[in-house]
Amino acid sequence: MGCAQGKCCLPRPPGRGSGGGRGPGGHGGAALGRADVPGAGLVLEYATLAVAGLYPDSPGRESQDAHLVATRFAGDPDLHLFAVFDGHGAAGAACAGFAREALPRLLAAAAGAGSLAADPAAAFREAMMGANAEMHAAAGVDDSMSGTTAVAALVAGGALHVANVGDSRAVAGVWRAGRVIAEDLSWDQTPFRADERARVKACGARVMSVEQVEGMRDPESEGWVPDEGDPPRVWARDGLYPGTAFTRSLGDLAAEAVGVIAEPEVKSVEITPAHLFFVVASDGVFEFLSSQEVVDMVAMYQDPRDACSAIAAESYKLWLEHENRTDDITIIIVHIRDSENVLQGATKWTLAAPEHQ
Repeated sequence: MGCAQGKCCLPRPPGRGSGGGRGPGGHGGAALGRADVPGAGLVLEYATLAVAGLYPDSPGRESQDAHLVATRFAGDPDLHLFAVFDGHGAAGAACAGFAREALPRLLAAAAGAGSLAADPAAAFREAMMGANAEMHAAAGVDDSMSGTTAVAALVAGGALHVANVGDSRAVAGVWRAGRVIAEDLSWDQTPFRADERARVKACGARVMSVEQVEGMRDPESEGWVPDEGDPPRVWARDGLYPGTAFTRSLGDLAAEAVGVIAEPEVKSVEITPAHLFFVVASDGVFEFLSSQEVVDMVAMYQDPRDACSAIAAESYKLWLEHENRTDDITIIIVHIRDSENVLQGATKWTLAAPEHQ
């Protein structure tokens, strides 16, 4: 497995056994679950963990993250949905909670109508944009200057479909060339991306960092460096709003006028024997950890609860090394195992190359 943090790796990849090992430090509050995928002969062993952010200036602040795990989604034993929502703005928690309720309901309706199976990407787009429209109309949610990112991964038999709006992320751990490699299942939608930057500018947005808005840097410069200083943000042409560091989201009604949209990007992959696990997490994890670093940490632990705890702890530490606060941190880790190995009572990951029929 990929080496990380000075710990050695196994010389050969793990197979799809049932796991069961515990790493140092316990599970840190992570919850464990399991779901069969009979149509593909797989078992999903998953863990979830949510850690509220540390905000010294707002000690009573509630977490604005939300997540969901819906196994046997829409009553189908081969469908399993995993999603993370990262709210922002004054009503961020309400927006994330609204999306957590609306998205699976709309996707379930698509499943019932047959459109989810026929065209998962179109069904995801319709569901996310429908959730966005419902949020705008909801009497109890003020999304005028608030919203949420959303990343959802749907296991559908032997396929994995991922839909994303914003800068939360999904990534798979795939065995390649003698190690576990990170395969991004989503792409952060931020002004760092030239295509997204051009799209919002065509809608009338200004793209500048706070320093540029305040006149401390050349407003025409595009020399932003990830992880250094304030990122480029989306602003109205003649106003100091919305200032979003992402270019797609659910909610954010005022930002829609300058191109911040709810249409997701969708990626579909076939689950192969080389796909060992996948991760769905908020940007509280990925702000200071790369996809490969997260995958390397997951590969160090047989039990996904221990991986959740280790990644959350490392993310928390890195936030405090860079800032005087931490973001909310939410992570879902899903191990993909062969049902045959699980039924045989395997308790350790094998050292042989992963195989399944």
